[in-house]
Amino acid sequence: MTAKTEWAAAIRWIQAEMADYGLTMEELAAAGGFDPPPPPPPPAPAPVVCYRNAAGQSWDGQGEMPDWLRRAVNAWQSVEFYRVG
Repeated sequence: MTAKTEWAAAIRWIQAEMADYGLTMEELAAAGGFDPPPPPPPPAPAPVVCYRNAAGQSWDGQGEMPDWLRRAVNAWQSVEFYRVG
């Protein structure tokens, strides 16, 4: 089906449903059937992730990875090993 025929089929279905339920355009408008949808809720804040080594050095996960963590990763240590949050 093309987009035009799908559109026409959707219109016919809506008209048939309106007829089945005895609905008018005025009733649909009064019920808010043509109101724009509400805006989506704001995204949840990202969880704070912090990485810390035994010496107390930390990184919040933002920006460039610090040298102490980069050296650990280069030595095949998992970043998740240092994750505390």
